[in-house]
Amino acid sequence: MPSPRSSRERRTGRLEFLSLVSQRSPGPPDSPSRRRESGSSAAAPLPEEDCMKLNPSFLGIALSSLLAIDLWASKRLGVCAGEGSAWGSARPLMKVIEVSGHGIPWLLGTFYGLCQSDSSAAREVLLNLLFALLLDLVLVAVVKGIVKRRRPTHNKMDMFVTISVDKYSFPSGHATRAALVCRFVLHHLVLAVPLRVLVVLWALIVGVSRVMLGRHNVTDVLFGLLLGYALYSVVEYCWLSPLSAPALFALWSH
Repeated sequence: MPSPRSSRERRTGRLEFLSLVSQRSPGPPDSPSRRRESGSSAAAPLPEEDCMKLNPSFLGIALSSLLAIDLWASKRLGVCAGEGSAWGSARPLMKVIEVSGHGIPWLLGTFYGLCQSDSSAAREVLLNLLFALLLDLVLVAVVKGIVKRRRPTHNKMDMFVTISVDKYSFPSGHATRAALVCRFVLHHLVLAVPLRVLVVLWALIVGVSRVMLGRHNVTDVLFGLLLGYALYSVVEYCWLSPLSAPALFALWSH
């Protein structure tokens, strides 16, 4: 017959076992999916740059959309980019317009007029035009070297007399020069209204021809026109005269 002491010990051990069982979680054992969820919830937060990539800013989306529209429109408007293009037969005419806005004919023509001029007033205008053309070449080359935007893929590199930076397209040097010369001519030459209209049309046609030939994107030309228009204000501010640059005028005086 068991003793009272041994029965009390058995009851005490049974109660301790039940208390340990009751302290455990009553839920089912963790499954692999639950362990993965708990591990992912405890993972470290994403770095800030990864959050920016996952949540791009409105400005970034807007710029990307504008760039896509620019490339699409430039491709559609490049109707003279090659002989097999939609308006391929007009390509020779577009190339003539291209030469009319090139820097070399304008520099050579201005220099020749400066050498042949007998009027001090005409020499002053031509000398400042030469200064404007040189300033335009330097500024466009610097901007192209900084931006380094490649020309459109549908462009044929058969341009008239190019230099190293001409492999880049932003901004359009032809458009910049056309706007600069247009504003210069309208301010310093007395022309009849039809001629003034022709000068403005020439500048616009030069800009449009750059896109039609596939040389530039639309934004290259628009920025070039704005840059050339603003550049004339710089030329006016730095206007060369016999008082401000006597050495230059003495060099060209007969």
